[in-house]
Amino acid sequence: MSKSFFVSDIHFGLQSEEAENRKIERFTELAGMISREGGSLYMVGDILDYWMEFRHVIPKYFNPFLCQLREMGRHGVGIHYFAGNHDFWLGNYFSETLGIRTWYGAQEQVIGGKHFYITHGDGLDRKDIGYRLFVFFVRNRFNLALLSTIQPDMAIGLMRTLSRMSRKHGGSNMHNEADFLFQYADSLAENKVFDFFVCGHSHMKSHKKLSNGRGDYVNLGTWIDGEYPYGVYENGRFSLQQLH
Repeated sequence: MSKSFFVSDIHFGLQSEEAENRKIERFTELAGMISREGGSLYMVGDILDYWMEFRHVIPKYFNPFLCQLREMGRHGVGIHYFAGNHDFWLGNYFSETLGIRTWYGAQEQVIGGKHFYITHGDGLDRKDIGYRLFVFFVRNRFNLALLSTIQPDMAIGLMRTLSRMSRKHGGSNMHNEADFLFQYADSLAENKVFDFFVCGHSHMKSHKKLSNGRGDYVNLGTWIDGEYPYGVYENGRFSLQQLH
């Protein structure tokens, strides 16, 4: 059976030029590995720190990343992109031009005979009215259509500002966020059967059993701290690995 690869929270566009170059080098390495070995890639949100799409313009900053996606597609890699709270609206470029399946919110999928519950991890707290209003604003088709009519540099600047707002709203205590995500998965498993709950968002890499002893909780971690984790699923087993 072919492998399935998972990655989250790369945040291309967030850091210094040196850090960004290291991230694209590692992503190129990962893309080459997937293309050689075959299989699928699941990008579980916040791969880009911001994204703005226009009818005839693509932000040139992300061109190295987009070229890697196109190359994987040429090698028959099936790519899935789950929108996060930073790359919150993916538009048509990914789906129509690159042939990538784009997803919004949590999705249940069967991969290699196992049941996966995949979510970036944002928006799961129904009590967080502020965040739900934020998502409504940034994923509103009228607002997006209006933004696309603005001069591109101005529109992209606005998207960067919205990205910073999302980061500020999330707060700096990632341990609390990670605890919430694990508790959410644990509670979900009481009424829903799945083998793997896969998420990101908190930037806290983790792989452990849920309380019921049947399902696994997997948080894919982040690439912004100088580490480059990714997940691999093959033959019924999920493992977290590291690019060096």
